Amino acid sequence: MGYNATMMADSTSRWAEALREISGRLAEMPADSGYPAYLSARLASFYERAGKVKCIGSPSRNGSITIVGAVSPPGGDFSDPVTTATMSIVQAFWGLDKKLAQRKHFPSVNWSTSFSKYIRQLEQYFDNFDPNYLSLRQKISDILQQESDLNDIVQLVGKDSLSEDQKIVMEVAKIIREDFLQQNAFSDYDYMCPLQKTVGMMKIICHFYAQCLKTLQEYDSKERKIGWGSIYNTLRPTINKITHMKFESPKNSEEYFKKYFKALEEEITVGLRNLVEK
Repeated sequence: MGYNATMMADSTSRWAEALREISGRLAEMPADSGYPAYLSARLASFYERAGKVKCIGSPSRNGSITIVGAVSPPGGDFSDPVTTATMSIVQAFWGLDKKLAQRKHFPSVNWSTSFSKYIRQLEQYFDNFDPNYLSLRQKISDILQQESDLNDIVQLVGKDSLSEDQKIVMEVAKIIREDFLQQNAFSDYDYMCPLQKTVGMMKIICHFYAQCLKTLQEYDSKERKIGWGSIYNTLRPTINKITHMKFESPKNSEEYFKKYFKALEEEITVGLRNLVEK
């Protein structure tokens, strides 16, 4: 009929367990964890029903079916056969994290395990909107990965043992987690986030990160001691503005967001430049 339909399947894990029971009763040769060898093929045939279609008949109509399948691995084990088979088939995967939910971080989507294979298809769209979007996305992903690697050191010997550039990584990653990724769907400012606001926030965070590292390098060349503590004490009002970016209404115009983020970017640059010149 030319509609764009979405189907939620909850849960494919239970369906796979039922498939395992039937396979066992039929005395079929079991594979990993007792599941039948054709588990991946059955999952693929299900997800392959999604896609864009051209409807038969007239007038000419286009429609689409989007399938969202929920997988419930026992104990959150992502090495479960159903989970691994699903991840090898689907084009986008959101991995929910119990630890994030316990910390009241919602949506509790783990940025390390989640992925999308549509980046290349959407590259032209994002380039038309902002040529820097993909590089900003990669930079934020790299910062979060660095934080994950440094967390092991912090748990062993404490945060004070980190170098100043590593402390900046930890603090910027905290801003990304708590003030960018974390959202409140029941608030007027966070129930949605237009792309111009998202890209603007990403630019500010990455600009702040780059300028902080640049400031450290300039002080090292001048043989003057500076650290994250000095930057935080000097730019505390500006850092508060960075952490409060998400409170801007998503209903604001694109022109408003351009002026708002440009002014904040200039404030970061001037603040750190003044710190260097002192």
